[in-house]
Amino acid sequence: MRPTARLLTGGALAVVAVAAGGLAAPSHAADTGVAELEVRPVGVVPGERVSVRTTACGPDGKAAGDAGAVGAGRFTLAPEAPGAASASGASGASGASDAPGGTAGGGFRVPPSAYPGTYEIVARCSDGGRRLSGDLVVTLASARGSAHPHGSVKTGVGGAVGRDPVQTAAGVAALAVAAAGGTWLLHRRARGDGI
Repeated sequence: MRPTARLLTGGALAVVAVAAGGLAAPSHAADTGVAELEVRPVGVVPGERVSVRTTACGPDGKAAGDAGAVGAGRFTLAPEAPGAASASGASGASGASDAPGGTAGGGFRVPPSAYPGTYEIVARCSDGGRRLSGDLVVTLASARGSAHPHGSVKTGVGGAVGRDPVQTAAGVAALAVAAAGGTWLLHRRARGDGI
């Protein structure tokens, strides 16, 4: 068999294998067994506090959370009082209502040393060990208001305090003399006069 035919045959077999694998997947493949963990706010800057909640652990459920991916460590989700979800403005917005009953909530602070990126926050229910997960996005700038730079750049060289036309004219003259002198030296060298 020629190399081209082998490549085409191998490629066709790979496509058929992938297609057959996708068709033969069990019907429960879409249910990964991972419930949603509501993380608010989704986008934070380093140093901000994040609240986490879920209803997937049942009416009196508790959960142990882990925000180690972002560097915040472990936290606890404890049962919240009824109406706590509506008081914080997070009721029913995330679809984290897999089980009827109470809401478990907790929180953590994103460390100031956290890098920008998307991090998975996980928790595991105390009764039954159900795994919960949600995403946290760490950014450098807050979405609440954009920061505009102000002040001078600290370079260590100093800077102009104000406009002084005499100093500006002296600087321009010095640059012009240096440019003219360099041009004259290059012209003499090109003619062969020597320096």
